[in-house]
Amino acid sequence: MGTHYSGSKSDKSTLNAFIKMMRATESINNRLNRHLADANLTVSQFGTLEVLLHLGPLNQRAIGEKLLKSGGNITMVIDNLEKSGYVKREKDPDERRAVLIHLTEEGKALIEDFFPKHLERIKEEFSVLTEEEKRTLSELCKKLGIRPEEK
Repeated sequence: MGTHYSGSKSDKSTLNAFIKMMRATESINNRLNRHLADANLTVSQFGTLEVLLHLGPLNQRAIGEKLLKSGGNITMVIDNLEKSGYVKREKDPDERRAVLIHLTEEGKALIEDFFPKHLERIKEEFSVLTEEEKRTLSELCKKLGIRPEEK
């Protein structure tokens, strides 16, 4: 369902594109989030484990930047992952005041087992698109995502 806004053709076209993009995103996220819930992980917890697996130990700010999350949110996410035994905080040997977040063996085992399954779910979601459509979608999303904010 598109917009019922009665503005210009360009306005309606823009709103329709936005609505479709947001609905597609929400639909995909809802289906993928059920898979995360099966592993008792939130989206932010999964993202944190995934970024640590693929990039190695990072400080909380770097994790937050990668996941587009605020410092307070990431602190809570890491606190909960630490309570679950999936991550640990260790002083950064190169910077006295900094703390790095590391995967524990249990956390590494969890994400190494879970990530390929999650990737398969993502591939299923995108299986309706051709390779060319996926490239185009990636380019369009990047173009929208890197647009500078107006001040």
